[in-house]
Amino acid sequence: MKRQKQNGVAVVTALLLTTLAITIVASLFWQQQVQVRSIENQRFQLQKKWVLRGALDWARLILREDVRNSHNVDHLGEPWAVTLGDTHLDQYVENGKADTESSEASLSGQITDAQSRFNLNSLALNGVIDARQVEVLARLFSNVRINPSLAKNAAAAIASTQGKLIPAAGTGNKNNLPNPGTSSSASSAGTTNDPGSSVNPGASDINTDVQFLRFSQLDDLLSIPGYTPEMIVSLKNFVVVLPQKTPVNLNTTSKEVMAACLNISLTDAALIVAGRERAYFRDLPDFENRFPGRITTDIAKDISFWTNYFFINGKVKLSRSALEVNALLERTAVANKVLWIREN
Repeated sequence: MKRQKQNGVAVVTALLLTTLAITIVASLFWQQQVQVRSIENQRFQLQKKWVLRGALDWARLILREDVRNSHNVDHLGEPWAVTLGDTHLDQYVENGKADTESSEASLSGQITDAQSRFNLNSLALNGVIDARQVEVLARLFSNVRINPSLAKNAAAAIASTQGKLIPAAGTGNKNNLPNPGTSSSASSAGTTNDPGSSVNPGASDINTDVQFLRFSQLDDLLSIPGYTPEMIVSLKNFVVVLPQKTPVNLNTTSKEVMAACLNISLTDAALIVAGRERAYFRDLPDFENRFPGRITTDIAKDISFWTNYFFINGKVKLSRSALEVNALLERTAVANKVLWIREN
């Protein structure tokens, strides 16, 4: 009887040890599988970034060539405005599959004229609100069914993020920039008795008592009371935040923005857009010849027919993962500069 009990204990012990060994082996296999999958995902991510980097360089090349051939005009009939649909990259991207299997790597994207939208940084300059631009934004809000009174709130917020120039006493020169070490109290006096002071008596000063962070994207409007996420979605295709004040390109803008800028009805703006589709506007005289009386002297300062800022959107899919990149590019006659890149 005692021998049978010992045999039973030995069997149970053997079963427990076997179960433990199987558990350990299974755990090791699982950890190995996780590590392999992690390495694979990192490889996919790196490959996607390189593909998008190549696409960004290609977009820069297109815009650089456009400068040489466009003759100071940008419109939706140019090569940069053509949307790139899903393009398979079978022969260009290694995605971990065998050579006999079809690739799932694809690239899509487009270049968008950033100056086709109203620039929030046009609402104020050096901390001073531009009332005319506030009216333009209010009309745009009305066109997209948003409370027009919110335009004043946005202008005040934009102005608060900019340094305000304060001319030094006894001088009429407002173009000289101040020494960064000066204070607003010292600049109001214009002079100082301290020989080591950094105040320049002949220069302007910038009031930096309260300096808020500058707006960098449309979502920053959510920091202003009255704005909601739904409003941001509605404004996505009509409003933008660019580094400096910019005119609106009438060759690429929407009827809503055009109606707000020219102070005309949406119907009249739609007629201009329809005429633009038949033939783009070469310059201001061409526009006035085809649509006389639409642009006044004040409005002419805020519109253009060429562009310096572009959005570049690219999306690459690789097997089971995808990566989307948005970039803002500043184009000049000398070079194209990428101002920021954001991954989604």
